[in-house]
Amino acid sequence: QVQLVESGGGLVQAGCSLRLSCAASGRTFSSYSMGWFRQAPGKEREFVAAISWSGVRTYYLDSVKGRFTCSRDNAKNTVYLQMNSQKPEDTAVYYCAAHKGVRVWPVRAIPEDYGYWGKGTQVTVSS
Repeated sequence: QVQLVESGGGLVQAGCSLRLSCAASGRTFSSYSMGWFRQAPGKEREFVAAISWSGVRTYYLDSVKGRFTCSRDNAKNTVYLQMNSQKPEDTAVYYCAAHKGVRVWPVRAIPEDYGYWGKGTQVTVSS
């Protein structure tokens, strides 16, 4: 079992940066690839980024490549999403999620493959 709590969201101006954190509880955090998703009002949940259980491999939505960086610290049971050069279209609730399978990579960019979810943190980017 993995329990996830996101933090670090807020209101920022376009072009600015935020770093989201996702703290995990559970002894097996380091065995799961992790994902970040987002959901804007009236839209479906959208994949943003994923990182392998070891932290060596990452995968990004095309529209955030070069702006967002996903990382993890398994000693701290925490995964991060550094968001730079933010745009108004990045506005959404951001969720972290743990993959259903143990030590799975590559991963697909679909919510159905993730079995554990946090409650989300709101990110609002003003123009």
